[in-house]
Amino acid sequence: MCERLWIYVLYMAFVLQIRSLRQPYPLIQTIVLRNVRHLCQSSNSVILALDNSIQGLFPVPLGAQIVQLTASGNFEEALSLCKLLPPEDSSLRAAKEGSIHIRYAHYLFENGSYEEAVEHFLESQVDITYVLSLYPSIILPKTTIVHEPEKLDIDGDASYLSRVSSGVSDDMEPLPTDENAALESKKTNHNMLMALIKYLQKKRGNFIEKATAEGTEEVVLDAVGDNYASYNRFKKANKGRGNISVGSGAREMASILDTALLQALLLTGQSSAALEILRGVNYCDMKICEEILRKGNLNAALLELYKCKSLHRQALELLHKLVDESRSSQSEITQRFKPEDIVEYLKPLCETDPILVLEFSMLVLESCPSQTIELFLSGNIPADMVNSYLKQHSPNMQARYLELMLAMNENAISGNLQNEMVNIYLSDVLDWHADLNAQQNWDEKTHTPTRKKLLSALEGISGYNPEALLKRLPQDALYEERAILLGKMNQHELALSLYVHKLHVPELALSYCDRVYESKHQPSLKNSSNIYLLLMQIYLNPRKTTASFEMRLTNLLSPQNTAISRGSAPSVKSKGGRGSKKIAEIEGAEDTKVSLSSTDSSKSDGDVDEFNEGGSTIMLDEVLDLLSRRWDRINGAQALKLLPRETKLQDLQSFLGPLLRKSSEMYRNCSVIKSLRQSENLQVKDELYCQRKAVVKVTSDSMCSLCRKKIGTSVFAVYPNGSTLVHFVCFKDSQKMKAVTKGSQLRKR
Repeated sequence: MCERLWIYVLYMAFVLQIRSLRQPYPLIQTIVLRNVRHLCQSSNSVILALDNSIQGLFPVPLGAQIVQLTASGNFEEALSLCKLLPPEDSSLRAAKEGSIHIRYAHYLFENGSYEEAVEHFLESQVDITYVLSLYPSIILPKTTIVHEPEKLDIDGDASYLSRVSSGVSDDMEPLPTDENAALESKKTNHNMLMALIKYLQKKRGNFIEKATAEGTEEVVLDAVGDNYASYNRFKKANKGRGNISVGSGAREMASILDTALLQALLLTGQSSAALEILRGVNYCDMKICEEILRKGNLNAALLELYKCKSLHRQALELLHKLVDESRSSQSEITQRFKPEDIVEYLKPLCETDPILVLEFSMLVLESCPSQTIELFLSGNIPADMVNSYLKQHSPNMQARYLELMLAMNENAISGNLQNEMVNIYLSDVLDWHADLNAQQNWDEKTHTPTRKKLLSALEGISGYNPEALLKRLPQDALYEERAILLGKMNQHELALSLYVHKLHVPELALSYCDRVYESKHQPSLKNSSNIYLLLMQIYLNPRKTTASFEMRLTNLLSPQNTAISRGSAPSVKSKGGRGSKKIAEIEGAEDTKVSLSSTDSSKSDGDVDEFNEGGSTIMLDEVLDLLSRRWDRINGAQALKLLPRETKLQDLQSFLGPLLRKSSEMYRNCSVIKSLRQSENLQVKDELYCQRKAVVKVTSDSMCSLCRKKIGTSVFAVYPNGSTLVHFVCFKDSQKMKAVTKGSQLRKR
């Protein structure tokens, strides 16, 4: 049974040798005997007969041998003997093994075998604070209770060792008084710290697992509420029992371990490994680690520490400081930081802390605007919140944010934000106009990039308030913007008057008519071409439109008329006594004759005289150009009624030519269609005649295919195949049943 130790007796020259069975069989003890006459060996003793006496050799108890071996520094032999203790002494065996491992670890530690020493510390299951007390250079949290080296319990049972004949003391001798001094002199030793790192890394997995379980358990209990109050009290009552069990300060022990491990890694120059610790789940002590990292200028690790502790404000303040230092060419920092690093840090915070994101994004908005605005858009921060913050802290970037927001999805930006963007553009344009107007350099046809954006926004979006914007425009400038706003209010005549009489750009007036025509040119709408007839009347009646423009615009912007419906259109008096008629009536009634100056086609006889009053001249060339370019969108008959009598037919060739060709083509097409319809009608009649010529023979034996009764003299029906006969009543009943069945199936769907 003795695997490690065996008493080997060599009888020669009266010398008794005791050797170990472990190779290389070292000599344990030598006993010199004289006058041995007889020797008798039993299982646990040796009896020697001498000349005048009898002596017995009995084995020393294992407990005593363990004490002797430990005291003499033979720790491996002592540990081997511990394994021979009987099973009933398992608790004694564990205590002795732990004590021997600790003494052996101290012995190895003093002699520079640090890695072997920490292995024995691991085997002893000693508290990590006991091991960390050997490293004065490692700073621990102030609340940590450091376990001093204990008095090693290797006494065992007094009766068990009562037969020991030697005078060896059962108690372990105290540590040398100069141990602390020796450890202090080795605190900077690289091998010591590397051994500590390996020790802590082997311990860390279990500690982190228990600490995480403890945190999860507390969250669950908090969520459950008072139902487990008694269980909480039970946990608190048992706190402190056992070693690092769940709910007994596991996170505190994990904090001690991670704090020590981080320091050891930094002291050995393993900054990358320290970063990996901080990037994962860790319980590093904030105060100690922050101080160490600041002193070492380990900014990347410090950022990760703030991040893992959710101290995002401190992290962003540090990152902003590092970015500023990196911009300085005189800075001696080893790692350069860019504004984009702040943007990357802010991305995960968009959903959890949008206010913090907005606050620190202002610091980099000027240097990397595209990335910052992309952060706002991709981070799902409410657009109203972003707009309000930009308006307060960075007004010059507000419009750009709204532009990108609108470009991504017009429906995602509210009407208020659309109105905000247009007002920003308009404010810039008004400031620009005021500066040039003061210098008397204003030119209505000059377009800056901001004014182009304003015009594009006014035309492209619909969420703003045109009435409010119209009141901000000066009376003697920005006619193009005014025309677009009037168009949004369905004041088409005023808008076209601006293009024609203020801007003097017929192309803009034509483009305006095209937009209105295309927006209204749907199958359900009639006479959408009347917008072109309205432009013709403005060309042919310049005096009237110019004289009434200012008055109508003033009335439009007066307080009592601010509630003008956007669906209404301007009205013009007719000279035929019909009273006021809206342009909308002209656009919606196909058969109504369009003549805002006359209700009779013969009224054109005096057109020229009326139009020439006051020195105004009709714009006949523009009218003819309009007719030639948009002949397919204008009602020819109504357009001819508006033209002056003395208009030459030759001038209308470009209008009437394609119009007549189109009319002739339509007539020919209709004739062809009519002929085809007539031919089809004849074919159907011929087929009907052929079907009616069919003969069905009904005899006395003919049966109904539905009820299986004889047809007889009853009214009957014949199926298209010409051979299936049914009673007419049966046929009707079957059709009703089919209709009922089909209806029920549709309801089920």
